[in-house]
Amino acid sequence: MEEMSNDCRQADCAGCKGCKPQPASRTLLLAYGLPLVLLVGLFWGLHVWNGTLFWTVATLCALGIVAAVVLYGVAQRFKVEEDVRIDETEKLLPGANCGGCGFAGCRAFAEALVSRRDISELFCPVGGNATMDAVAVYLGKAVAAQDPTVATVRCGGSCDKRPRMSEYDGEPSCAVAALLYGGKTGCSYGCEGYGDCVAACEFGALEMDIETELPEVTPDKCTACGRCVKACPKGIIELRKKWPKNRAVWVACVNTEKGSVVTKSCKAGCIGCGKCLKVCAFDAIRIENHLAYIDSVKCKLCRKCVAECPTGAIEVSW
Repeated sequence: MEEMSNDCRQADCAGCKGCKPQPASRTLLLAYGLPLVLLVGLFWGLHVWNGTLFWTVATLCALGIVAAVVLYGVAQRFKVEEDVRIDETEKLLPGANCGGCGFAGCRAFAEALVSRRDISELFCPVGGNATMDAVAVYLGKAVAAQDPTVATVRCGGSCDKRPRMSEYDGEPSCAVAALLYGGKTGCSYGCEGYGDCVAACEFGALEMDIETELPEVTPDKCTACGRCVKACPKGIIELRKKWPKNRAVWVACVNTEKGSVVTKSCKAGCIGCGKCLKVCAFDAIRIENHLAYIDSVKCKLCRKCVAECPTGAIEVSW
């Protein structure tokens, strides 16, 4: 017999003069025959040793086989075929599972994108227009482009402008503190300062300022997922239009009390005087419930309202 070469020793050897592959029948015999022989031998041993035990084991095995067959038949009868496009669509998404799209995660969002005929109202804030365009090309559906947004903290009540009137020794959580009482300052609308929004952000876009005890947003890191908005019990965080170079103008106050009450609790609160409304030439400002609000879509960043605000409630990022 000729000596086997190195190639013959490989697992995928096809056979040559030096060696021959094992026949398929022998492989099947080893794979299925040997366990069957062992099982039969086990049953025979039980029968010889103890007939009652043998029939008990045999009955249980028979019941197990019948149950397996029934379960398999039911599974095949009622199985739900899943669209293969869901997996491919999910791969196009960023995989943040943040819930900013309004669904439980990227998988649920992908299922909605595939199942719905009209997806123009669906949008992934993390992936943005680029991701939605890729999804539209793959699914052959139309999507609507949206302006990028960024989280904005609408509270300017820092420690020097909103004096603390009490101390809170409970759980350091904004949600817990908001449930127990109005807050440690005279303004029950302002930020609690315990950082629930910071803990909710998975992208490191929020940090608590030690001096002001207010959260600060890093626009370049913010994906507008909206988790901080949901985490804030006071509703002071809003997703607003993201301007180039992160420029923005907004009213950093959500207090709807009358001006006389606001000034007693916070020096930087909006008193609803209406001076900003009078100088705005773009109809971007409205006043409701003694509180001014700047529409980030209509605003042209002229900043005339900033100079007119007597309390400094209108903040600007430039």
